[in-house]
Amino acid sequence: MSSETMPVELLQAEVDSWIKEHGVRYFNELTNMAQLTEEVGEVARIIARRYGEQSEKESDKAKDLGEELADVLFVVLCLANQTNTDLQKAFSAKMELKKKRDHDRHHNNPKLK
Repeated sequence: MSSETMPVELLQAEVDSWIKEHGVRYFNELTNMAQLTEEVGEVARIIARRYGEQSEKESDKAKDLGEELADVLFVVLCLANQTNTDLQKAFSAKMELKKKRDHDRHHNNPKLK
C-alpha cells in the first residue's frame, strides 16, 4: 500500500519504521515540539505570503506548501508514536464530536453566509 492511500495507523507505523531504520531514535518530545513549531512556522510563512496580504519574496516562490504540510504531519506522527497516541482513534473520535457539536453552530454562523 502506498502512503498516498494509507490510513493514519499505517502512517504512524511507516514513520516508526523509518525512525528505527534511518533516524537512530526519536528526538525527545520537547525537541519534537520545537520542531513542530518550526514546521508550522514554515507553513504560516507560505500561507501569509502566497494567500495573505504579505508580498511573497522571490526566494519563497519555489517553496512547496504540500512538502511543508507533510513535514508538519511527519512530526505530529512522531509525537503520536512516542506518546503512545492512536491518532486514528483520536481523529475518529474528534470527527464524531465535531459532527455533533459544530454542525448547527457553523450553519447558524452569519459570518459564514
